[in-house]
Amino acid sequence: MMLLTSPSHAQQKLADHVRARRLAIELTQEGLSNRSGVPLPSLRKFEQKGVISLEAFLKLLMVVGGMEGVVEAIAPKETPFASIDDVLKADSSKVTRKRGRRS
Repeated sequence: MMLLTSPSHAQQKLADHVRARRLAIELTQEGLSNRSGVPLPSLRKFEQKGVISLEAFLKLLMVVGGMEGVVEAIAPKETPFASIDDVLKADSSKVTRKRGRRS
């Protein structure tokens, strides 16, 4: 699956989601800053521009929720193949030849 979201757009969407979660649990920026340990200027910059370190982002998610979802979202998907031989066997077993009738 290919996404057409730019990194800056994704950063802003993440910031918007964190802000929405903060407001949903009725926390001020100062309150979230105190609870998470993320400096208030860093939090403000994140909510305005989407720029923040990974460590600070995860600290914010620990307070507002959602860290498990982020970790699960980046987990590799399981593949039914253990080796290239399994891939080649699967491809050849799926091929069925079909012939048209002659009139």
